[in-house]
Amino acid sequence: MKWWHMDRLYEYMNRQLNGVSDEFHRYIYDEINWDNRMLGLVGPRGVGKTTLFLQRIKEHHSLADTLYVSTEHMYFADHSLYDLAEQFSKNGGKYLFVDEVHKYEGWSRELKLMFDSLPDLHVYFAGSSVLDIEKGEADLSRRAPKYLMQGMSFREYLAIRHGINAPRCSLDEVLRHESNIPGVEHPLPLFKDYLRRGYYPFGADEQFDIELGQVITRTLEIDIPQFANMTAATGRKLKRLMAIVSTLAPFKPNMTSLGSQIQVSRNNIEDYLLYMEKAGMIAQLRTNAGGLGALGKTEKVYLDNTNILYNLSEGNEDIGNVRETFFFNQMRVRHKVTASKISDFEINGLTFEASGKNKGRSQIAQADCGYIVKDDIEFGHGNVVPLWAFGLTY
Repeated sequence: MKWWHMDRLYEYMNRQLNGVSDEFHRYIYDEINWDNRMLGLVGPRGVGKTTLFLQRIKEHHSLADTLYVSTEHMYFADHSLYDLAEQFSKNGGKYLFVDEVHKYEGWSRELKLMFDSLPDLHVYFAGSSVLDIEKGEADLSRRAPKYLMQGMSFREYLAIRHGINAPRCSLDEVLRHESNIPGVEHPLPLFKDYLRRGYYPFGADEQFDIELGQVITRTLEIDIPQFANMTAATGRKLKRLMAIVSTLAPFKPNMTSLGSQIQVSRNNIEDYLLYMEKAGMIAQLRTNAGGLGALGKTEKVYLDNTNILYNLSEGNEDIGNVRETFFFNQMRVRHKVTASKISDFEINGLTFEASGKNKGRSQIAQADCGYIVKDDIEFGHGNVVPLWAFGLTY
């Protein structure tokens, strides 16, 4: 198999670069400190990590000292990642981009070795957000910061799909009714389309529903089991758990009852939910825990985003669930969102109640500082804010 030499990797990189557009950069592009000798870009399947790496190469690198590889390439059937890095470095290589790193067994150990023994090489790796669960075998976190990339905001969807450039707003600006979409009088039709197919960059594809279904299946049956050394049978259980979650969400989880439904112990259910959350399948709304970095108790389990919700609900989606899912999904990128004792959500001491346009203010009457987040309204007033506006924050 030795004919898979490095020229094949360069051919592969060139093909990938030719297919990438550099018209629009995702929100995280400018937040990454590319001067780091090593860094990770993690995120769920399908949110655009590969495109971001290829854009970076196209705009800032010379192909003389840069190489992009995917660990799924045949080359790695009989070459190690570290050997490639060493050979590349010896030949004057400076920037190595490694995609799909979670598919490579022993990835963290070899990356650590590169960091320690190839000081002139910058290594950027991308992979599933399940990698955020460090498995301790080699502590990379001190060497390489990890950036978590989420799917598209409503703002990014407007730019990529419709060429509409809305300014990014802070939460304060949204609450002061300062958010707007230039040239768009009626945001709701665009917003409704976003909820169904705007979160993933491939949402404009004709076969989007089928493709998203494949993303969900592969995440649950391949990515998580591969990472957590689970059997194929466990992968199928994850898929069953996802099906159960999709009919119940949002719900307060009863670990024992969920466990009995898919025939695993309640302790396993907590692990499974954490893996599914990290992989971008579900989102867990927690109480505001005390200590630094402490995770509060899970108060409610949601599906991760509204595109998954529509995909799995097959026309039976609950609109209240859609609203809450969207709000939680968009706000968690810039803020710590926790469960509210008196309403739906709390962010920095502010209380938020997601509701339809006819709902009164009863829920948040007790809140010191409360806001009603309403769907189906174009503009807000006082403490009533349109739901779509929260999609302009990243």
